[in-house]
Amino acid sequence: MKILITGATSGIGRQLALDYHAVGHEVWALGRSPAALAELETLGIHCAQVDLEDREATLEWFAGLETLDLAILSAGNCEYIDLPAFDSALVARVMRANVESLAHSIEGVLPALRHGRNPHLVGIGSSASYLPLPRAEAYGASKAAVAYMLDTLRIGLAAEGIRVSHVAPGFVKTPLTDRNDFPMPCLVTVEQASRAIRKGIAGGKKEIHFPKRFTGTMKLLSVLPRSVWLALARKMVR
Repeated sequence: MKILITGATSGIGRQLALDYHAVGHEVWALGRSPAALAELETLGIHCAQVDLEDREATLEWFAGLETLDLAILSAGNCEYIDLPAFDSALVARVMRANVESLAHSIEGVLPALRHGRNPHLVGIGSSASYLPLPRAEAYGASKAAVAYMLDTLRIGLAAEGIRVSHVAPGFVKTPLTDRNDFPMPCLVTVEQASRAIRKGIAGGKKEIHFPKRFTGTMKLLSVLPRSVWLALARKMVR
């Protein structure tokens, strides 16, 4: 397969690039870190430094792609809000990193996917989209937008034969989560995350969530009346 992965210089994206390349797929890895890209390039992975928040630059680069079979859009960032200070600039940064860059990437990859074999579009979201969580006003909202965007694209692209999958992981040990200052239950490695994502993609799953013992609990809590969850969450914060 011809595979493109954004956010490929770190965390889940990097591991996916390594794992797909290891079994013989042709992989394009996009990211911001020249050093990390150079390391991937020595392995024979095609690499490009692209600022996905810049729409014009992104579309210009993607215009050079003729065909893709699988696009995994993994680029993103996380920042938390600490009330009582509400930082709207932080919200804007997170939305640019997680929603706007995803939209630019989707616009860029669709023409190439339309020429691919069994084309598949995959977006990396988060299980944070299942429930309102303390401090995640910006991050959770951005990932909820990602989930909604992918769900609606699944409807719109079905007629063209383009599959769409939403990945909603729990906590994965990456340089991003290493910055978290709170306990992370059911933490998994990037190797475990990559294995779960690749298995879900191969199986054509519309939603790929893991680890199940964590994301399954989140899903169960999400079906509670919202007033019940909010009461529980307030107690957690206290």
